[in-house]
Amino acid sequence: MIIISFEEHFKGEKDIPDASFSLNGSSKNLAILVHGLTGTPREMIYIAKGLNEKGYAVRAPLLDGHNKPLSVLKRKKWQDMYSVLREDFLKCSAGYDNVFVAGLSFGALMSIMLAHEFPDKIKAMTCFSPTLFFDGWSAPKLRVLLPLGYYTPLKYYSYFKEEHPYGIKNERLRARIDAYYRKAELHDISEAHLYGYPVIPISCMYQNHLLARRVMSILGEINTPIQILQAKDDDVTSPKNAAYIYEHVGSKDKEIKFFEDSYHIITADQERDKVVDATVSFFDRHK
Repeated sequence: MIIISFEEHFKGEKDIPDASFSLNGSSKNLAILVHGLTGTPREMIYIAKGLNEKGYAVRAPLLDGHNKPLSVLKRKKWQDMYSVLREDFLKCSAGYDNVFVAGLSFGALMSIMLAHEFPDKIKAMTCFSPTLFFDGWSAPKLRVLLPLGYYTPLKYYSYFKEEHPYGIKNERLRARIDAYYRKAELHDISEAHLYGYPVIPISCMYQNHLLARRVMSILGEINTPIQILQAKDDDVTSPKNAAYIYEHVGSKDKEIKFFEDSYHIITADQERDKVVDATVSFFDRHK
């Protein structure tokens, strides 16, 4: 569903609680986990706990603008988000011997950007459901009109309402998300720190598009060991995205794995235990 509203601000707007978190662990090994666009660090909590149980210190920062009302978030550029992430990365990674990064969807692209800028600092990275193209089976049919919206001011006033299945195959978790998303109006961000924003501004999707173009242009320069994990049945972004990165990345040490019983948010879905195991195993090999 597309929602169009020409209101810049909504009555009673206020900031969202900051859902970023850190877990203490080894003084040598740090994993930095980057959430998805219009998402929340809580998407990464299960991966974080799995890594932490194996001794890793964990940092899950909040992308710039993601504790703000939509009127603020929709004006953020990917460069703004990367700049703040970069500052957090430099601050948190100081003093660690082994630093790893992992990101979900848009966060996967951000992780690639970090690896490109800091090849001597990042030992390995994992990309969960990387999103170069919005071409999954549940993506709105009207996505073919996105290029028209990208290059007009309408992108700041148009939104895609999050709809079933919300990137989640697990019925119990999906029901909890549905209870919020289904009733949420455009301005309702009361539980966005728990489940992410109930709508995605077209302007944010445009920033994903611009970041994807940048990532695609530098993939051949990447030499950091990379693991790419995605669901075969990803509802948001097809397996072609993972395959594209695998085929074009310059890293000699690379692997790709597909999961059979999950949707887009594999970090929290049916096979999250397998995703944790794969991530820990890959990072352990590169300490």
